[in-house]
Amino acid sequence: MMKCASSTEEKIKDAARKVFLEKGFEGATTRDIAKEAGLNCALMNYYFRSKEKLFATVFEEMLQLFFQGMTTVLHKPISLKEKLVELIEHDFQTFKSNPSLCIFILNELHRAPDHLVNIIQAAKTQAALLFEQQLKEAIDQGIVRPVNTHHVLSLLLSNTQFIFLGKALTMNTWQMNEDDFNTYAEDHKQLITQMIVNFLFIADPEIELRQHGSESAVLSH
Repeated sequence: MMKCASSTEEKIKDAARKVFLEKGFEGATTRDIAKEAGLNCALMNYYFRSKEKLFATVFEEMLQLFFQGMTTVLHKPISLKEKLVELIEHDFQTFKSNPSLCIFILNELHRAPDHLVNIIQAAKTQAALLFEQQLKEAIDQGIVRPVNTHHVLSLLLSNTQFIFLGKALTMNTWQMNEDDFNTYAEDHKQLITQMIVNFLFIADPEIELRQHGSESAVLSH
């Protein structure tokens, strides 16, 4: 009985995930989700009571999965530079697999920013704290230039998101087919990776330190 209940619940969540990504919270109805799941509305309400509860459950699980992927990368025994490359790849693959997710997040941020922010905050805490700690260590060691963690995370997420957020515009403007766009997206990912890594990491800490000292001396006169 428990296995059957779990299977039904997962079926509802899978259907809800698909419908919410396609139509957003406002556009989706419990009837749409029930139809997608092949169930009746009464059974939907039995498991989740309301569309709001189902939405919160589904979206929180999606975000937890995303940030768990980040945490896995950050726990790897590799350099921070290698971790950044893998984090960009992780973000890229997430949005490539779920291109509707970018638009969905933007729409929901406009619709109910407080609700969405609360869900995101609850899901990202561990990954964000771990990244902040590792970035601070690299800054203290003179490997990475001083920069706020929030700026780095925003750079990673916004640059990878925009590739897919602007997919239709890019394809129409440059007359691309799907294969053309995939090639463009891969090239753009490499460009983003190079730009972020080259900006953050100090090629020669001693030279950077002397330059910083010279700039400080000039500013003090």
